[in-house]
Amino acid sequence: GGNVDLLKKQIKKYRPKVVSVKREVDARIIEKAHFGDEGNCMVATLPSVDKGVIATPGLAGIKPTLAGSGSKKTIALATKEVLVAAGQIVTRQAKKNKVKILPIDSEHSAIFQCLEGREVDEVKRVILTASGGPFRGMKTRQLKNITPAQALKHPNWKMGAKITIDSATLMNKGFEVIEAIWLFGVPLSKITVVVHPQSIIHSAVEFVDGSIIAQLGPSDMRLPIQFALLYPGKRGKNNFRRFSFGDFSSLSFEKPDLKTFRCLDLAFGTIGLGKTMPAVMTAANDIAVEAFLNKKLSFSRVPDVIESTLEAHRPRVYSTMEEILEVDTWARDIAAKFVVKFGFK
Repeated sequence: GGNVDLLKKQIKKYRPKVVSVKREVDARIIEKAHFGDEGNCMVATLPSVDKGVIATPGLAGIKPTLAGSGSKKTIALATKEVLVAAGQIVTRQAKKNKVKILPIDSEHSAIFQCLEGREVDEVKRVILTASGGPFRGMKTRQLKNITPAQALKHPNWKMGAKITIDSATLMNKGFEVIEAIWLFGVPLSKITVVVHPQSIIHSAVEFVDGSIIAQLGPSDMRLPIQFALLYPGKRGKNNFRRFSFGDFSSLSFEKPDLKTFRCLDLAFGTIGLGKTMPAVMTAANDIAVEAFLNKKLSFSRVPDVIESTLEAHRPRVYSTMEEILEVDTWARDIAAKFVVKFGFK
């Protein structure tokens, strides 16, 4: 959100028609740049745009998503928090405007591809795969002294710091379960999380007749991005690395350890309570992860901050963006207090 030097190089190289940045101070440095929510929403509603890729971190993605779908643009969604925190609002508007939401996440893109052309009532269960992160197989006592540097070493994917930590705690998979509910209209009872360390099967769908269709390939985010950009047209050729069965003599699968990786368990509980609880969870998780990355909180205490914040909240029905933002602000303030309580003395 603030790497202006790199952005200037990208502008020179790719010559975009419009640029919007996070802060007004950066917009002054870049000639004719827009900024903030207003700038994002302006970009998302450009008449020349037919499809908008939403990849802004956190709740900042909600307003341009709503603006784009309100202007009847197809939404290619990479930001998890958009549906986790405001799924009801976003999907309601998309349905009203007959707008498609295309998932860019590798797991949800896989499910989308497996489901294409099939009715949801044919589905027995959706199977979300998880790598298990860098600490798969460890127990709670072993997680107490984990450093940010260790947590940022994901075994299969190269991602930003926040999502990499979420993958290490398995909170990322909890977010994906909530996303799947909104994207595909399936209840929690029909969603299974399976740990698959090789990250070759990106997700699968089991149908009522017992057959399972899976999507597999290399760990390369360019594949689901390209699929979303070209959809509903033909698949495009590329020079990406190809998958070889000879490189994998075996693929393994196991149940997630919910006792050790409590963030996933907290997400399951949050789904059951619904209403504003997922928005509280995302906000509390943001604060806890930031504290861990800044060495103010231990890795094993991240779920404690989230759980305590959830317990302090009384879930309520929401119908507007303003209500979500209000809850988000409240949760961040409360979570920050729990960071002080559980943090390093």
